[in-house]
Amino acid sequence: MNTAELIAQLVADNDLHSRWLNTLSMMENTGARKIAAAEDKVRVDLLMLKHAAEEARHAYYLKKQILKLDEAACPTYEPAYLLAPVESHAYLNRLDVQVCRYLKKAMKLSGTELKYAAYLLVTYAIEVRADELYPIYQDALNAAGSRVQVKSIIVEEEGHLAEMLRQMETYFGDWQVHADRAVAIEKDLFAEWMNNVSKTVQPESMAA
Repeated sequence: MNTAELIAQLVADNDLHSRWLNTLSMMENTGARKIAAAEDKVRVDLLMLKHAAEEARHAYYLKKQILKLDEAACPTYEPAYLLAPVESHAYLNRLDVQVCRYLKKAMKLSGTELKYAAYLLVTYAIEVRADELYPIYQDALNAAGSRVQVKSIIVEEEGHLAEMLRQMETYFGDWQVHADRAVAIEKDLFAEWMNNVSKTVQPESMAA
């Protein structure tokens, strides 16, 4: 089952759709917290603050969309209200760890420099993914005639991606090499995550 088929099946079931929205909200919130954790105590630029604020707003927006499906659904980010909760919580953490490991080896970075470089690469990889995933989701919403919408997130994520490109071009001399590596790491983690999400839709696959 490809990503579009899986999301279409999630959208078709209100319970699964609510948990899908809640899972995306949790991951956006995790991203906001990770950006904040990467901030230097004094050397924080406007773009970094903007990105943290927008990720937090996306988390709020997605959470609020759940109300269009069921006002009582998914009150928290507890496991029962998420899809593939263990893997969903681990996804960004694993991406961060693997990118940091790569940067330590490739650029010999440590401390605040490592945190900032990892922030750039991890955020870039996530924006590349968001630029692909949210339009697929919006297409599924349109096809189902759903009241849920993510068009505003799509517009902002496109802006994020352009901003991250500019920041990486400034920070990294050979930014494309590092960006490609981060994207490759994320691609593997995303495939594993979606495979676990698909087991929620097709639980019989777990026994296969």
